[in-house]
Amino acid sequence: MRSEDGEIADMMCCVSCGTADVNNIKLKEYNVLDGSAACQKHTSQQERDSESRAAEIHDDILFRQPESSHLGECPICLLPLSLDTKHAMMQSCCSKLICIGCCCASIRYEVVKVKMIKKRSCPFCRQPEPKSAAEIELYKMKRRKANDPVAIQGAGKRCYHDGDHERAFEYFSKAIAIEAGDAEAEAHYCLSFMYRDGKGIGRDAQKRVYHLEEAAIGGHPKARHDLGVHEVFQGRIERAARHFIISANLGHDASLKALRELRAAGGVSCDDFATAFRAHQAAVNATKSRQRVKHSQ
Repeated sequence: MRSEDGEIADMMCCVSCGTADVNNIKLKEYNVLDGSAACQKHTSQQERDSESRAAEIHDDILFRQPESSHLGECPICLLPLSLDTKHAMMQSCCSKLICIGCCCASIRYEVVKVKMIKKRSCPFCRQPEPKSAAEIELYKMKRRKANDPVAIQGAGKRCYHDGDHERAFEYFSKAIAIEAGDAEAEAHYCLSFMYRDGKGIGRDAQKRVYHLEEAAIGGHPKARHDLGVHEVFQGRIERAARHFIISANLGHDASLKALRELRAAGGVSCDDFATAFRAHQAAVNATKSRQRVKHSQ
């Protein structure tokens, strides 16, 4: 037989005062992670502490500086991709975003060195270059069937611009479910402005902020900038400045401009702005190379 002390030890007790779940005293479970419970006297306080701790953990994740933007690196030269997508080309055959320098170098090699004028291929996967819009669409369809998240969120963008918002929502949601870095962050960002505009799914400010935060955590500078603007309108200048600093560190021009305006208004110190300015310049310079500069002119 088990002792009375052993039975009491197995009982659920209030984490604050040690009151056991006996003698008609009912405890309320407030933390599903570790099974913690509290008596009626301490339930509200424990719930507040739990919510406060959850908010701290959320902010710790939200305000963590990403190592790079959601675009990542060019898969050929391995240099960070510019946030200006005019300096890169999406390949429909493999859904890889290739910097303009590597694309032009590949074309030059095939045309000048190898004399393959009629057989140009993808710089990454070496599939034959599509010759028509129909061939491009065929490549994209193959990538979607292969569950390529970049191709799926790209299809969502096309549906959105064509006015088919329900299918766009389905594509974006599917890209998020695959959980694949850059495509996931971009899909979250696209859903954020769908909830902002209310096209096809109805406006929802809370869900908009949720998707902006998820995109920002994934390294999306535009989403981070939009969160900063949101915080400014809410009167939370310190949080807004933290968002702008993080996205400016990734080379986002609009965020640096917002920081400059906050500095003029006294919302950001000169030292913080100077640090962000140097980090911004370093991020922009990291995306440059002799080959990229040559072919972007």
